[in-house]
Amino acid sequence: MKYIPKPEFKEKIESLLKNKKDIEEFWKTANSPLPKSIRCNTLKISPDKLKERLENKGWKISQHYNNKEIMLTHSLEPGELGKSQEHLLGYYYIQEVSSMMPMLALSPQPGELVLDLCASPGSKTTQASALMENKGTVIANDVNIGRIAILAANLERTGCSNVIVTRHDAVQLCQKLKKMNFYFDKILLDVPCSGEGNIRSNPATFKMWNQKVINKLSRLQRRIAEAAIPLLKKGGEIVYSTCTHSPEENELNVQYLIENFDLEIVESKLPIKTRQGITEWQNIKLNKELKKAHRIYPQDNNTEGFFLCKLRKT
Repeated sequence: MKYIPKPEFKEKIESLLKNKKDIEEFWKTANSPLPKSIRCNTLKISPDKLKERLENKGWKISQHYNNKEIMLTHSLEPGELGKSQEHLLGYYYIQEVSSMMPMLALSPQPGELVLDLCASPGSKTTQASALMENKGTVIANDVNIGRIAILAANLERTGCSNVIVTRHDAVQLCQKLKKMNFYFDKILLDVPCSGEGNIRSNPATFKMWNQKVINKLSRLQRRIAEAAIPLLKKGGEIVYSTCTHSPEENELNVQYLIENFDLEIVESKLPIKTRQGITEWQNIKLNKELKKAHRIYPQDNNTEGFFLCKLRKT
């Protein structure tokens, strides 16, 4: 079913992109099918061996973005990715390419203590374990018991043995950890958002889009970030990310955080094309350092949309 974007949403996207051809490409890509992408689980198999196995099944596989773990699959029937033996064995995780970027930016290392505060279904948690080679500890939290069950199943399937799963409200968990003097090397804040970037996989977002909901989510995102930042070690790093284009949920929130906490925005290199964060929105001037944030638009890499910004505690 095809949904028509609300006029206010169209106006917002056009204010962000400005260029007429760019705007046309955005809507064209937004209304096109999303390529199927997977991430090789290096805890169980090498990218080369996985590619060979899948190609022996007759699958067409391409590896993109100078990262051999990221693979695109071609000409598969619906459901084929999730039913394969390799998927059931945990050799790969079905994950959209732009969703892989926050954990690549955070770059957790073996032996570190990492917090994934809004973790389910576990795409970024399992990615963290692989990057850490199952060494160190990841605390993966979610508040919903149904989502926790999915998270636990994905962790088991992919062989992630360095993860502790918790079920708490994100803010309350941070408050409890703070009382225990618990501090982290890295924190991922992939916060609940309006999902503007997911219109290719979930076109109903067009219908559900609402500026009041965006404003409400922005306040929730700030509360979660405010609670998490005190848990960061000095020199520790945090990645704030959303799957939306809305500045209220992205740059305006990061601006608030660097104004109110001892944080600095740091550069992060990603293997796909990204655009700089914006430094002005609706006549509001923002910190020039926000140029170091990453905006991922669907037309640039044939992916979903995303936003992320890496910060360091000074």
